[in-house]
Amino acid sequence: MNKNDVLCLHITDISSSGAGVGKIDGIPVFVPQTAIDDIIKVKIVKVKKSLCFGKLLEIIEPSKDRVRIDCPHFEKCGGCTSRHISYGAEKRIKQNNVYNCIKRIGGISLKPEDIVCPGDTLRYRNKAQYPISADGKTGFYATHSHRVIPNDDCLLQPDEFSLAQRALEEWIVRANASIYNEETGKGLCRHLYLRKGFSSGDIMAVLVVNSDTIPHRELLIELLKSALGENLKSVCINVNTAKNNVVLGSKNIPIYKDDFITDTLCKVKVHLSPNSFYQVNSHMAQKLYEKAAEYAHPENKVVLDLYCGAGTIGLSMADAAKKIIGVEIVPDAVEDAKKNAQNLGLQNTEFICGDAAIAAKELRDRNISPDVIIVDPPRKGCEEKLLDIIAFEFSPESLVYVSCDPATLARDVALLKNKGYTLKEYTPFDLFPRTAHVETVALLVRTVSSI
Repeated sequence: MNKNDVLCLHITDISSSGAGVGKIDGIPVFVPQTAIDDIIKVKIVKVKKSLCFGKLLEIIEPSKDRVRIDCPHFEKCGGCTSRHISYGAEKRIKQNNVYNCIKRIGGISLKPEDIVCPGDTLRYRNKAQYPISADGKTGFYATHSHRVIPNDDCLLQPDEFSLAQRALEEWIVRANASIYNEETGKGLCRHLYLRKGFSSGDIMAVLVVNSDTIPHRELLIELLKSALGENLKSVCINVNTAKNNVVLGSKNIPIYKDDFITDTLCKVKVHLSPNSFYQVNSHMAQKLYEKAAEYAHPENKVVLDLYCGAGTIGLSMADAAKKIIGVEIVPDAVEDAKKNAQNLGLQNTEFICGDAAIAAKELRDRNISPDVIIVDPPRKGCEEKLLDIIAFEFSPESLVYVSCDPATLARDVALLKNKGYTLKEYTPFDLFPRTAHVETVALLVRTVSSI
């Protein structure tokens, strides 16, 4: 195959990124926005040594999984990957993806429990990060680019977020605010960051800027108040002067009311600052944490919660546990976790700010021996040195692994198997309907003494 070839292709699988996959002369061709059993005309746009990438030109024979696309931005926006197929098909794909990773990468044939899914796939997100285009419009990046696709009504976001987008866009015009240019590092406005507490209704609006001040800030506040009413509980400036593609800087300046909002998850009142990690689907996160607690059996146990964010997983088990110890590298998140524990009146919690591997070593040096360890790492998974500390220094009875990437989960499960821990059960959770992402909660138990 060569670049610009136009070929007929039968789609037989879906990749972990959500692209359809077919083979020509044994070489996989990845084509976005296609479905299993589509027969398509495809243009080859990139050729690599062992695979190719294509662009859908025509659907010759559609898959039975295809449905009417309900979003006008789907073909250009890089957010959703599955709006062209039924949700039933999407669930099957995600279930199979998790199992295939565990089997192929982890070397384990154990099948997962049935994927846990929401009742509604619309407007479930409690957070959005909108880049701002050169002409002052908010939206999302196109796939594999930093080209902003304007989108003033994303079907994954609450209705209120659209109102906040329009308020900001009006402020940009009236305040004559400049837009940040990634190439030059010049300009003011970088992102609009929004959060909503689904149980509280609280809304936070954060303008990420290349400065520590903005012009006409009272106008911005008034426009947001007019759009969002009493639910607006926080407006902040986030200072990000770094010339990179990281969305948030570390400094937040509240300009209206507080620098946090609250929400309730698993009966825990959660204090959320802009930089605090919090699952973006509150309803499904509650189900996920309930499964984590079921796997952890925290009753009268010392529970170590690594990558704890605002402490929600550990705090949801605190009533039953002997002690909860949370570890998180983001200082604002640690402070939120401490406030959350204080608000609950808990006396059996401790939160440590630091890298998970370093903090784990510190706890070991203090002769703290957790019965259960919970890890909820970023997409890259756990560093092997941390897995060594978990298995060989702490050696807990069980390990509950919450993962946002089945591939790195499978890799770490394989590593842990060689360190004396066996995968006993795992359950996928669809926290991100209509996208390619899927969460998984896994229970590993100690089968060989690691001490």
